[in-house]
Amino acid sequence: MAPASMSLVSPSRGSQQLLSPSSITPSLSAFRARTSIGASSPKPSASPRIVCFSGPLPSAAAVAVSNGRPDGERREIRLGLPSKGRMAEDTLGLLKDCQLSVKQVNPRQYVAKIPQLSGLLVWFQRPKDIVKKLLSGDLDIGIVGFDTVSEFGQGNEDLIIVHEALDYGDCRLSLAIPNYGIFEKIKSVKELAQMPLWTEEKPLRVATGFTYLGPKFLKENGLKHVSFSTGEGALEAAPAMGTADVIMDLVSSGTTLKENNLKEIEGGTVLESQAVLVASRKSLVQREGVLDTTHEILERLEAHLKAVDQFTVTANMRGRSAEEVAKRVLSQPSLPGLQGPTVSPVFCIRDGEMVADYYAIVICIPKKALYSSVQQLRAIGGSGVLISPLTYIFDEETPRWQQLLSKLGL
Repeated sequence: MAPASMSLVSPSRGSQQLLSPSSITPSLSAFRARTSIGASSPKPSASPRIVCFSGPLPSAAAVAVSNGRPDGERREIRLGLPSKGRMAEDTLGLLKDCQLSVKQVNPRQYVAKIPQLSGLLVWFQRPKDIVKKLLSGDLDIGIVGFDTVSEFGQGNEDLIIVHEALDYGDCRLSLAIPNYGIFEKIKSVKELAQMPLWTEEKPLRVATGFTYLGPKFLKENGLKHVSFSTGEGALEAAPAMGTADVIMDLVSSGTTLKENNLKEIEGGTVLESQAVLVASRKSLVQREGVLDTTHEILERLEAHLKAVDQFTVTANMRGRSAEEVAKRVLSQPSLPGLQGPTVSPVFCIRDGEMVADYYAIVICIPKKALYSSVQQLRAIGGSGVLISPLTYIFDEETPRWQQLLSKLGL
């Protein structure tokens, strides 16, 4: 006989009661009738069901449970976001900039909504749990670091990177070795692998939290005799304490490594990482609304990220015609804009007649080239230069959307 399944409905902190089917009250029987628990003509192979609850009987709105799974598929789309730390703050900030502010009624709750995306729930989770729940089908979309996707996704083809560069959370997973002792003259992973010290009896000891990427990387780089330890806290102290020979950890600026007399070596970068938008292939293909919601999120992200380092520059320029002014603007290397300058006449009244001696030029300029571009614009006769930051730049269709459809075979 198959083992009995148990579901916990409306748990509370008080004592719990375990009810057998024969002791269920008429009220619960009505609840079962409304929610299809105890439906007529069960299959012969169905296992017995036990309902465990405390306090008042569950309402009719509660989800019915059979054999440990909900009866019927969930309807809402689920987006997993980091629950704590700098990554969480930056993620919420990016979504807000994309007009997708997350509304959380209670900061202690792990569920929230984005009003602009109907039918979507936000679930705050630890980054590694976001990846795991994408694979299990409990989440549909998520935002995490690429390092987390690589470590806990382990190359699973159900995970699809929808946007690989959200422009925050930049770091790299690197191998770092002591800058002293037997490692003082070691400058590359190749030299590390060629050291005769490492044997089966005395392997290279590596402290890391990346138990999938670590062994894979070192094996691919010729290090056969390696042992791994996963320490909590600052791994940088492990070599000095004698608990490890080298470490493999996330590095941002490298300052912490230097302060602990450690160094990165040539060929020792496992991967470059930043925040990414990732989704479940199954959800995108099979779950209603997930693909459309992903499309909207992707378009908003793309439009904002493309505009974040761009400025609109407007200037007036005297000229005989729009074509002559445009030709003058395009002769400068920093003034082409996205597709070219917009040139339009500026009308004024002179001696009772309407004339257009000036033309207004509108171009889009990258932040890093802003000052040099303004200088070029003024050099060819531009005046009254106005500069405004951009919020969004929407293309006809983002290339990443076409890439996603191609990955899905759609």
